[in-house]
Amino acid sequence: MNKIIFHIDVNSAFLSWEAVYRLAHKGGKQDLRTIPSAVGGDVALRHGIILAKSIPAKRYGVKTGEALWEAKRKCPGLVLVPPNYGLYERCSATLMEILRDYSDVVEPYSIDEAFVDMSASCHLFGRPKEVGQKIKDRIYEALGFTVNVGISSNKLLAKMASDFQKPNQVHTLYPEEIEEKMWPLPVSDLFFVGRATAKKLFSVGIRTIGELAAADPKWIKGLLKKHGEVIWAFANGVDLSPVLMEPEANKGYGNSTTPPFDVTGVEMADKVLLALSETVGARLRMDGVRAGMVSVGIRYTDLSYVSHQKKLYNATNLTIEIYQAACRLFRELWDGQPVRHLGVHTAHISGGEGFRQGSLFDEIDYEKLSRLDKTIDDIRDCFGIDAVKRAVFLGQAIDHMSGGISREKRRVDYDKLEIL
Repeated sequence: MNKIIFHIDVNSAFLSWEAVYRLAHKGGKQDLRTIPSAVGGDVALRHGIILAKSIPAKRYGVKTGEALWEAKRKCPGLVLVPPNYGLYERCSATLMEILRDYSDVVEPYSIDEAFVDMSASCHLFGRPKEVGQKIKDRIYEALGFTVNVGISSNKLLAKMASDFQKPNQVHTLYPEEIEEKMWPLPVSDLFFVGRATAKKLFSVGIRTIGELAAADPKWIKGLLKKHGEVIWAFANGVDLSPVLMEPEANKGYGNSTTPPFDVTGVEMADKVLLALSETVGARLRMDGVRAGMVSVGIRYTDLSYVSHQKKLYNATNLTIEIYQAACRLFRELWDGQPVRHLGVHTAHISGGEGFRQGSLFDEIDYEKLSRLDKTIDDIRDCFGIDAVKRAVFLGQAIDHMSGGISREKRRVDYDKLEIL
């Protein structure tokens, strides 16, 4: 049986969800999607980038990921609103519920994207393109925002199709349509081709996806190593990955944060690393796994980035062990420059009940530490993450559980905002 894969992509997701919420629940009169507007971080907290922008803002050259000051320079009248990830997570969950009415094989790809394997169920609702229209229209009628639907026989081509003309469109990209619809596109439009890869391909005269598809795969592999094999296959429409109902197990856990000030000393760096180790350790314990490697990443104020990693003697999910390893790595790595951004990451993930190799010099009761971490996790789960806080964070500007989606992005006090 031929595969029928849909890719659903919310148009300007954060901005669309924000616009619909304000219109439906906060008495808003102005649809943010119809004016130059964007969802962006807080400059004061140094999270000042564009997260989503409206189509009118895009016409001014505003881009996702650029600094707020750059966007305001291009569009002085740009309306900026703060992000509310709690709202966006609820919108995403509702979207996924609708998609599961059409197939039980739904793979959330990100907060605003999903793959749906319609191979066994499409015939119940109609022809593929008709079903795509039904899904698109139902989402708009029920939730108030628009999506693009891409349809093909594999995930890659479905995703490429959903990126065609926007918004509120259904597109197909079957293998027989690749030459006409995909090959003329710039090679930078191909999934998995980032700026550095595109620049390298441009330098050797490959400017379209079709030119990449026609190139010698051995030569492309020599140019780009393993990544070259992958994108050459993608250029030819080859993708064997299945739509997964359950996400694959994490190969690593990590968090990073940009403090509201530059870190200029070891003592302050230690506090940031402890806050990050708290959240990383909690995530490892929540999934019942341990990490055998810890790494630390530093981004300096000139935006240069360095990292260093260390294999642990025993795999662990204990906050204190992750923190101690992170502190040692920071001291080995840091060159004394002011630090803008810090990250703690783990790898070599294994089951949570792993064997701990003993040492003649161990004087630490690891079982006691494990019970302590679990008790703290249980209290925070029951009463909130602020129910237990280390004394070192009292009166500090650093969130005691940093990284990921910060708390100021999870909720917004709309009563304090001017709702247009």
